[in-house]
Amino acid sequence: MMRCKPLLGTFVEISTPDEGRFSNAIENAFLAIEEVQALMDFHHPNSELTQINTRSHLEAVRIHPWTAKVLMIAQEMNLLSGGLFNCGIGHCLVDSGLLPRNLDAADYFGGIEHLKFLEPTLVRSDLPLCLDLGGIAKGFAVDLAVNALQYAGALSGSVNAGGDIRVFGNKAQDIQVRNPDHPHEVIYLGNLREGAIATSSLYFAKRDRASPSYLVNPINREHIEFSDSYSVIADQCVYADALTKVVCLSGNIHHPCLAHFCAQAINIPSTLTV
Repeated sequence: MMRCKPLLGTFVEISTPDEGRFSNAIENAFLAIEEVQALMDFHHPNSELTQINTRSHLEAVRIHPWTAKVLMIAQEMNLLSGGLFNCGIGHCLVDSGLLPRNLDAADYFGGIEHLKFLEPTLVRSDLPLCLDLGGIAKGFAVDLAVNALQYAGALSGSVNAGGDIRVFGNKAQDIQVRNPDHPHEVIYLGNLREGAIATSSLYFAKRDRASPSYLVNPINREHIEFSDSYSVIADQCVYADALTKVVCLSGNIHHPCLAHFCAQAINIPSTLTV
């Protein structure tokens, strides 16, 4: 059985073999996702992410352990990728109209590397920040939802948040991704029993040539156009999602980051040119 709710800017589907038995677990899984959205939503003026963006360069900000965990993973990914992964490019998306302008302008915005942990849940930044945790927070929320199902005793199931998918249990599930040339079509990649997969592609966004790409190279702060599709399979969805950005930006499906997280990447080439 499957239940679906609009969350995280997409539709989240949660499936277990016996929804009746695990209805409370499914509801707890949705509640965990809702909490991640409340904590790390760029759009919401009262989210912890907004508080970090508006105040952390002025004073220390106390945060939830989940927010701290996502920020730590973002810093780890930034370090291991040589700066290719950096969620501190929110201001580039704001300037291009892809995110709302809800922060004061600054002469220079820092990156995730400028955020310092004074305590496990207390942070301060050296510079003004405009962090966007969108994708990595979505992957983290998927992992929390799976944890809720497993804690309740579910032996198998899946969580799908707009293409960020994690499955578990003894029943393999088919995995399909959109065709980068024809996004309304899907391509069968195989099946997955334990693990997560996330995919990055411009898909429908690239059809409007006037709109800039949402993918920004944090090193030179340029919007990157690409027509292929890149998927990453990893143990946890938070890593799969973050690693898709590294693979997309580097164009390297064998990037050293993948081996560190025991992950693998899949490139579906497009016959279209950008």
